[in-house]
Amino acid sequence: MLEVGRTDRRLGLPGWQRAYDQDRFIFYGVAFGYDKIQSYVASEQLLIAIATEPDWVRDMYETDATLDIQMYEIMKEGGFQFDGAFIFCDLGYRNGLLFSPHHYDEQLRPTFQRLVDYFHGEGLPVVLHSCGCVKELIPKFIEDGLDCLQPLEQKAGMDLLELKRDFGDKLAFMGGIDVRAMADPDPAVIEEEIRTKIPMAKQGGGYIYHSDHSVPNNVSFSQYEHVLDLVRRYGNY
Repeated sequence: MLEVGRTDRRLGLPGWQRAYDQDRFIFYGVAFGYDKIQSYVASEQLLIAIATEPDWVRDMYETDATLDIQMYEIMKEGGFQFDGAFIFCDLGYRNGLLFSPHHYDEQLRPTFQRLVDYFHGEGLPVVLHSCGCVKELIPKFIEDGLDCLQPLEQKAGMDLLELKRDFGDKLAFMGGIDVRAMADPDPAVIEEEIRTKIPMAKQGGGYIYHSDHSVPNNVSFSQYEHVLDLVRRYGNY
């Protein structure tokens, strides 16, 4: 288990300072890999390049990861302190991965390993955000030292209880609560979702509440307040 220590620090960034003063868990968050490079190269062109120009793709992944690390070091030198690293790269869609496992192994996995190893060297646990169905990659994530996977998209087949059963002794999970149940006008639907999942997912530790995707605008504020009440009722350790 990685241990996180803090020292008293006063900085000028109001949001960070407020979170620090409230003893909140503060992540250093960065996009990386395929998901990040889509902001530079159109998705269609990038997918073609994965097959036809793998060295170029790998170079982009590594160059961008270097930037992620350098930005962390700049912030650390400036006095900012973080409790964990939140890295995000969508790797799946509804029915499976966005590209082959071979691409992941040959081009993206070395960059993922580099980031996990670097942040572990800084004493930070690492959470990976990846939407879609990424079950096929979970054993690789575990081999490479990932601490927690998020958000476990239900409609893509990322069943929280199945994942907890199969991998819960090696990996923590954050999410898996279906946003479609939150939007249902019958409050019993979301209570059943939370009542049947969270008490089992938290057994032995290693579970953090989160929705399985962005909460849509058809979930009212009062509905989400009800969700949080249920999480407190069924989710306290």
